[in-house]
Amino acid sequence: MTKNIMIVGVGGQGSLLASKLLGHLLLTEGYDVKVSEVHGMSQRGGSVVTYVRFGEKVYSPIIDRGEADFIVSFEKLEAARYLEYLKEGGRIVVNTQQIDPMPVITGATKYPENLVEKMEAMGANVDAMDCLSLAEEAGSAKAVNIVLMGRLSRYFEEIPLEKWQKAIEDCVPAKFLELNQKAFLLGRG
Repeated sequence: MTKNIMIVGVGGQGSLLASKLLGHLLLTEGYDVKVSEVHGMSQRGGSVVTYVRFGEKVYSPIIDRGEADFIVSFEKLEAARYLEYLKEGGRIVVNTQQIDPMPVITGATKYPENLVEKMEAMGANVDAMDCLSLAEEAGSAKAVNIVLMGRLSRYFEEIPLEKWQKAIEDCVPAKFLELNQKAFLLGRG
């Protein structure tokens, strides 16, 4: 049974490290893993999507509409934008931070209100938390990606905490390790 995780966000937020960390962890757990390239405008500000698929045998890195078991989102509007990819019974793990896209910055449109409530009203299981505050508590606003991974880890009961921590150790430069381990545990809660 193949599982599908979409990581969605805005360029410059660390979705690449998040997908690398997940891919590494799942490989060490013995799964066949396919991680897509980053799709979208990866420079700061553009929408970015990465797919992580794992199972006994995975043939394609692409996730179609209605197939995502998890959507991990760095920002509320990005979560709402990819909601149609979530499968029935799937879960969205989302940072409640608001990052205004260019049309909002220029005044052409307003940022939509009550996005978490709207996604829940559409039947989505939403786990929303202020990952930015937790990342800053850990020591850096840039650790939002690891806070999100910590939150996601709660839904992988079959993978022990130590294995997640070892994956962070393997994927993060030593000088940032302590900060990232702290961010992960804050996200895990």
